[in-house]
Amino acid sequence: MMQFISPTLGAVSLETMVSQLRAYAEQEPDAAYKLVIGTDSHTTKSRTTLVTAVIIHRVGSGARFFYRKLNSRPLHDLRTRIYRETELSLQLVEQLNRENGISDLTSEWPLEIHIDIGSKGDTKVLIQEICGWVTSVGYEARIKPLSFGASSVADRFAE
Repeated sequence: MMQFISPTLGAVSLETMVSQLRAYAEQEPDAAYKLVIGTDSHTTKSRTTLVTAVIIHRVGSGARFFYRKLNSRPLHDLRTRIYRETELSLQLVEQLNRENGISDLTSEWPLEIHIDIGSKGDTKVLIQEICGWVTSVGYEARIKPLSFGASSVADRFAE
């Protein structure tokens, strides 16, 4: 069973997370919302910790978020790590659409995939191919400095 962590509720199931996202949106039904999914990772000698964050952003007035952690063998290669992060974000979106019927929410609100890459530093060579991959499967790609889902929220729990 896939577990997510909420800073307020602790460990919750995928189903509970989805019902919490809906409940948050129902508190202010006339507000504008955006759904954000982003993954970041932290690699040590012995493993890579990958953290995927799911954020519902009430535009202009706050957000709620959930995250899950996975450990894998160490991914030292930057390209491999960025691909794995992006893959985990996209897999989660597909699972949410397929199994949990959030396609009504994603059709109502923008869904952004936040990627921890940017035009400064070593990841700039990956922007075109990673963003192309995300947009080719139908989602909006956001990179730094706009990718707070990966570079701030997920990053905070990836240590």
